[in-house]
Amino acid sequence: MAVPIRTAVAALCTGLAAALLATAPARAEQDTGSTGHVWAVSAPSHTAAAATRAPRARVALDDTTGTLSLSVSRGGRTVIEPSPVGIITEQADFSHDLSFLHRKDRLLDEQYRTRSGKRLTRRVHMNESRLSFATPAGARLDLVVRASADGVAYRYVLPAGYGDVLGETSAFRLPPDAGAWLSTYRVDNEGQFNQYTAATAPTGEYADQALFATDGGYALLAESDLTGRYSGARLAHDQGGSTYRIKLADDRVQTNGPLTTPWRAMVTGDLATVARSTFTDDLSPASRVADPSWIRPGTVLWTWLAGGRTAGQSLAAQKAYVDYAAERHWPYEAVDAGWYFKTDAWDTTDPNWQTNSWMPQLVDHARAKGVGIIVWIHQRDLDTPEERAQWLPTLERWGVKGVKIDFMNSEAQSMLQWYDAILRETATHHLMIDFHGSTVPKGIQRTWPQVMTLEGVGGEEKRTNTAAHLTTLPFTRNVIGSMDFTPGGFQRVGMRPDSDAAEVGLTVAYESGLQMLAGTPESYDARPLARDFLDQIPAAWNDTRLLAGHPGQEAVFARRSGDRWFLGGVYAGPARTAEVPLSIGAGRWLVETIRDGTDGLVPDRQVLRGGDTLGIDVVPNGGFAGIACPWHTGITTCYR
Repeated sequence: MAVPIRTAVAALCTGLAAALLATAPARAEQDTGSTGHVWAVSAPSHTAAAATRAPRARVALDDTTGTLSLSVSRGGRTVIEPSPVGIITEQADFSHDLSFLHRKDRLLDEQYRTRSGKRLTRRVHMNESRLSFATPAGARLDLVVRASADGVAYRYVLPAGYGDVLGETSAFRLPPDAGAWLSTYRVDNEGQFNQYTAATAPTGEYADQALFATDGGYALLAESDLTGRYSGARLAHDQGGSTYRIKLADDRVQTNGPLTTPWRAMVTGDLATVARSTFTDDLSPASRVADPSWIRPGTVLWTWLAGGRTAGQSLAAQKAYVDYAAERHWPYEAVDAGWYFKTDAWDTTDPNWQTNSWMPQLVDHARAKGVGIIVWIHQRDLDTPEERAQWLPTLERWGVKGVKIDFMNSEAQSMLQWYDAILRETATHHLMIDFHGSTVPKGIQRTWPQVMTLEGVGGEEKRTNTAAHLTTLPFTRNVIGSMDFTPGGFQRVGMRPDSDAAEVGLTVAYESGLQMLAGTPESYDARPLARDFLDQIPAAWNDTRLLAGHPGQEAVFARRSGDRWFLGGVYAGPARTAEVPLSIGAGRWLVETIRDGTDGLVPDRQVLRGGDTLGIDVVPNGGFAGIACPWHTGITTCYR
């Protein structure tokens, strides 16, 4: 039947309008009501359905008080209720009596590549609105708002001359009954995540990677593009209310010239969108490493929990660990604390100090076997330019591949300025970084891709972990960047809450550019199925998908490397038969899994179609791991 011309023209116009909206610079809609002005900033959308799923920010100016607020919704449902926006400096108070000046909009559409993370190729596709305001005295403030398919963020931009920052009035107001997964703030960011509602959470301070479940979807609060020009943020909350206020690590943030603050970010969407989001990276500046070819992610035999202090002080023990890594084809071995705290430790004031360590011998031994060495160093030994000028060139000359720097334990401006220095200098000396006792990733891995992972998590070392904590981390801490949880500590029976199969699954469920494995060679050899699976873990991921999950209950991820999907699941609670949708693409797949059996780990093998349900028997606080590869006649295994 012929389509009426009027219908065809209408459809064509609709399509053209959708295309223009998708590619045109952002338009911040402005409404004038009885109490003030409202500007809406939405994510770029190609279809009406996508527009419904995408977050929408609304910035409101109250004409009576001159105060600003920001809210976020999805599909007409509230995610963030109208929340205070403002910043106070020595010379100007931008929290009230503001008047609107003008706005400027643009579309950001770019691609970039990373060396590690949830996927290697990323796209930044955001609308940005810059809203300019002034105080009665003429002081100027720009509020920059961005919206993408997976988040909303804002930051303040101030010209020079307003003095130091005394604080922000920025806050996030959630629906009171919103589910909340929060970690009490610690300077090392290693607290446990616990579940509350937004209003019932105890009075206190919380880490800024806080997750909430609202009628409009999930919202993970975060921060991005944090450097030494500012101060790290945490969340302050009073029980009974549902507002989470920004509190800076410093009472006074020193400024010298114009100021652009970090982004206050809200990663939002359904749980799958939040879990695979790279929003905090996407907000950050482009890489400052011109040639990143020397940056190589991979599996690491980490010796601290495998032998601890005595191993760190023994060249013979470390050579044995290197030999085991080489046998398993693991690309790195990490030497933790103790290697330069011996009784005969070398003194950097001695002109011959560089020849007094056994580390060059270990590096040479490892190089001959195809293994790279990563060394632990205390931050206090790198806290001055003079110390860094001694250590970093020497480590590079020896052939060390990376440094694990520990015990920063601060997000104060002075420590963030130290981060700025060490990031520049390790890039110069081609040293990858694993930060411990540290901040959490706040866009750092896009700008400085040699940062392979950061701790900032209650990880394998902690004896107070719960299975609920383990199943919350993929939706909180690991969303914002690589997480050095150090899984694989099979020998720690009774000190960890999960099963052996779950422990294998964590190596996939948790993303880390350097996946530090915490087990002993003996514990791996006693579990050959686990050991052989660890041999298969790739250096980096091409894609990440959430197959099933709920914070505090279950987390099942699929991560792709080439044509293979690696599966990792961890569960909290009683035994069950888990049903996992195999949402990894069409076609037939050979799926090989490892689960807990009566007498240890058990393998299973089956052929399924994409979209089928994968059934897995899970023990209490258990899990599984697996590999799926395209099936064809004659294939018997996904292992290579």
